[in-house]
Amino acid sequence: MEKITIRATVNAPVEKVWDFWGAPEHITKWCSPSDDWHAPSAKNDLKVNGKFSTRMEAKDGSFGFDFAGVYDDVTKHKLIAYTLEDGRQVKITFEEKDGATEVIETFDPESENPIDMQRDGWQAILDSFKAYTEKNS
Repeated sequence: MEKITIRATVNAPVEKVWDFWGAPEHITKWCSPSDDWHAPSAKNDLKVNGKFSTRMEAKDGSFGFDFAGVYDDVTKHKLIAYTLEDGRQVKITFEEKDGATEVIETFDPESENPIDMQRDGWQAILDSFKAYTEKNS
C-alpha cells in the first residue's frame, strides 16, 4: 500500500517546534483532530528504542485508543522515525527555512479506513500542532 504524506509550515524556529512536538505537557494540548477529541495523557521517551504512548479519546467518552510505538531513528531538530504497535512505519522531517519550520510526515496507512479519511485525520492533527505552536510562540 502506498504511503501517505502530509505537511505543514509552522511559523516558529525548529528548536521550539521540536520541543512542542516531543514534550508530553505539550502533546496533550495539540494531539487531537478536532474540538470533540482530546489527548488526556502522553508519555514520550524521544530516543532510539524509546517508547511513546498518547491516549486519544472522544470528549464524550464514546471512543478512545492508545497511539503508541517505538522510535527507530531520532536526529535532533531533523528527523523522527518510529514503528507503531501494529507494525506501520512513520517518518517525520523538520526543516527550518527563514525562521519557520516545515514538518513533513510520511506514514503507512492502515487497512480499516479509507486513505482520504486517514490523510485528513493526520493532517487535522498536524494543523492542530501548527496552531498550538504558533499561538504559544
